[in-house]
Amino acid sequence: MKADEAQETEKKQNFTYILRCADGTLYCGWTNSLKDRLLAHNQGKGARYTRSRRPVELVYYETFATKQEAMQREWAIKQLTRQEKLALCRIFGQKKGTDMKKYDYVLVGSGLYAGVWAYEARKHGKTCLVVEKRDHIGGNVYCEDMEGIHVHRYGAHIFHTSDRTVWDYVTRLAEFNRYTNSPVANYKGEMYNMPFNMNTFSKMWGISTPAQARAIIEEQKKAVTGEPSNLEEQAISLVGTDIYQKLVKGYTEKQWGRDCKELPAFIIKRLPVRFTYDNNYFNDLYQGIPIGGYNVIIDKLFEGCDIETGVDYLENKEHYDSLGEKIVYTGTIDAYFRCQFGRLEYRSLRFETEILDEENHQGVAVVNYTDRETPYTRVIEHKHFEFGTQPRTVITREYPADWQEGMEAYYPVNDEKNQALYQKYAQLAARETHVIFGGRLAEYKYYDMDKVIASALARTAEEF
Repeated sequence: MKADEAQETEKKQNFTYILRCADGTLYCGWTNSLKDRLLAHNQGKGARYTRSRRPVELVYYETFATKQEAMQREWAIKQLTRQEKLALCRIFGQKKGTDMKKYDYVLVGSGLYAGVWAYEARKHGKTCLVVEKRDHIGGNVYCEDMEGIHVHRYGAHIFHTSDRTVWDYVTRLAEFNRYTNSPVANYKGEMYNMPFNMNTFSKMWGISTPAQARAIIEEQKKAVTGEPSNLEEQAISLVGTDIYQKLVKGYTEKQWGRDCKELPAFIIKRLPVRFTYDNNYFNDLYQGIPIGGYNVIIDKLFEGCDIETGVDYLENKEHYDSLGEKIVYTGTIDAYFRCQFGRLEYRSLRFETEILDEENHQGVAVVNYTDRETPYTRVIEHKHFEFGTQPRTVITREYPADWQEGMEAYYPVNDEKNQALYQKYAQLAARETHVIFGGRLAEYKYYDMDKVIASALARTAEEF
């Protein structure tokens, strides 16, 4: 509040006022001296509520002739919702030439990272606007109903974690079923269990004991001597030639659009090999699919937020920046900075979804096609995620694609060139005082669902 403004208001003896606290919450009170009361609040001598929320800022006041009128107005304002109080403050700010934003946070994107932000912000009394480029919220975990089946529009999403905090968090939002990821590999009509385990080895070599399987793999690994110089040599050094040729080579080349001999060895750091008869793909303690699909979680995360879909934040950046005290940005980090250092590279995906007039098409949720000739990498039969018994079924074929501008960016190309470029953008991001960058695209890293939730929880814990 300006000095001349304070002197003018002191002539009027009774005031109803609103303060914005350091944590973004609002406090309403009355006084006969705005200047003295504001000073008292900021010295920790005001209301108990504001003592732990300093500094506070005066964002609204009214003047009255009598104490009774000021106290009555205080009571009336306290009955208003937060949004109604903010509307009062905005009108007041416009008259006084100060800036009171409509929202505490503008969330750019609506995947799990933004969802956790929205949920935690709302718990702390904050307001959020969600700006989403797609025609729906939910990011890549969004599901759509087809034939009574929850179809994972952007590829299979199986939730798994060993983080008890994250598991407790998501299970408070939705009940999970007992689905266990046990994909099958199809190599030219030969079916193999995944991950590589005794069921795989028994089918491939006609053996029955771990010792037999181990001996075959160790012998085949000798085909590579010295330090592996490319992905092919790296894979063979880990699992031998047979598994590589049938279950790794073709699938990997389709994913990356390049021959394995042209790919760097570090892309594959390890290939899990189990010498047990265990088809559970993940080693995590907790695993499942939310009953009713991921939209159940998404709807709860964004409940109470204002939402705009089908809009591009970057094309309307000035407008949306003016609406929020802070921006939580989950889009591609290079696009945010207008690709001033050049474009980061991504891999993309294309999906082909089909309704089939049969009850059960492939007997499992996910089949990987590991030969090079089949153009798609896998087929998903969605009903098996929730043990569906519908009379018809829905499948999705997943095709890898080179990313081009305008396409969805799914996987960062994690090589030295792109990491060096990302670091340049990360340095710019660190200088943005009112923008929080988070999630797979803004951090240019692959995140499993539990890890992105953990990341958002850690960042919101710092914020609130």
